[in-house]
Amino acid sequence: MTEAKRIREANGKLGVLMPGMGAVATTLIAGVEIMKKGLAEPVGSLSQMGTIRLGKRTEERVPKIKDFVPLAPMDGLVFGGWDAFPDDAYEAAAHAGVLHKDHLNAVHDELRAVKPFPAVFNPGYVARINATHKKEYDSLREAAEQVREDIRSFESQNDLERAVMVNCASTEAYAQPQKAHFDLDEFEKALERSDASISPAMIYAYAALKEGVPYANGAPSLAADIPALVELADNAGVPVAGKDFKTGQTLMKTIVAPGLKARMLGMEGWYSTNILGNRDGEVLDDEKSLKSKEVSKLSVLESILDPEKNPELYGNISHVVKINYYPPRGDAKEGWDNIDIFGWLGYPMQIKINFLARDSILAAPIVLDLALFMDLAHRAGMSGIQEWLSFYFKSPMTLPELYPENDLFIQQIKLKNTLRAFMGEDLITHLGLDYYE
Repeated sequence: MTEAKRIREANGKLGVLMPGMGAVATTLIAGVEIMKKGLAEPVGSLSQMGTIRLGKRTEERVPKIKDFVPLAPMDGLVFGGWDAFPDDAYEAAAHAGVLHKDHLNAVHDELRAVKPFPAVFNPGYVARINATHKKEYDSLREAAEQVREDIRSFESQNDLERAVMVNCASTEAYAQPQKAHFDLDEFEKALERSDASISPAMIYAYAALKEGVPYANGAPSLAADIPALVELADNAGVPVAGKDFKTGQTLMKTIVAPGLKARMLGMEGWYSTNILGNRDGEVLDDEKSLKSKEVSKLSVLESILDPEKNPELYGNISHVVKINYYPPRGDAKEGWDNIDIFGWLGYPMQIKINFLARDSILAAPIVLDLALFMDLAHRAGMSGIQEWLSFYFKSPMTLPELYPENDLFIQQIKLKNTLRAFMGEDLITHLGLDYYE
């Protein structure tokens, strides 16, 4: 047995704050409120429906994760956030068109009660959105202070014990780390002078960490993964994780690619194209925002296949990713993948995948799990980068000297072993030789 961590009890209510109160956030809120009424099951949520094996297979100890670790209960969650439009959660959900009216009407009053704070908005980072609900400020420092005050007032008004922040905002324009991003002191000076390299996503992350609120980034935007904010997270003793929710096409890649590599099948190319018509698709119709998403999607395959170690199998892959905005599709996006592989004696084969997905339906349980697991990590005394939550992201955060682990199955082992370690249970290697000795 390993020594269990001392985990503070999940007393009181937990606030879930989300920059971006659009399709994903409102689908989450509606779903949780429906589940509180016992009208649906939390399908897609590992924290609620997943099990975890403890000890040997012969012991038959396989509880649900929610019964094994002290997670905050779903009926104690309170939702809030920020948006560039003033719509309450009911209006925003109706506009997003993800959920049927009978679902929305079942929690009409609960959704109406969730009203967003004005957003920190910069049209240079998010194109094609005409914001009508945004903060006014003289400096980015003032913007950050306004977000901090929003967090404090939300906690006070709802009598919260704790809060977490999960970024559900639209993808920002692609950016590389700049001088102001590498040191916390430089970052705070950049806030004072309203440096153009400081994005809205960074301001939300900074405000959360300064308020002691764990932060997870569901967008591919540069945010808490810059060195300055990792430094702040470490100093403040607050967990951070990210980035970019792993939902549709990339989820398929992290399932299929490890299988091909496990069997040592070669690959000549992987062509991916997507069509989607929600607000995310509209934002991604902008070239700079599109690049943020493409970089996130493209990074997954190389880290799984590791072409430097297997150049004869994966050393010359043509990996192409296309994203197309197609308004009639709405939130029901579609991904096509063509995978050209080869086997024994170099004989060619192909795999075709056509995934008709619902982006927000896949993302909502991820937000729920991240909120609960980040809160658990904070109560367990964890701080800084939470690599064990890589399971949920396209571009997992790691220390600079580490490569990210993108194999979904290794990520799941990492996550479950972390939970076992929290509770003082033996880690499971799946070796199994002792059964046969």
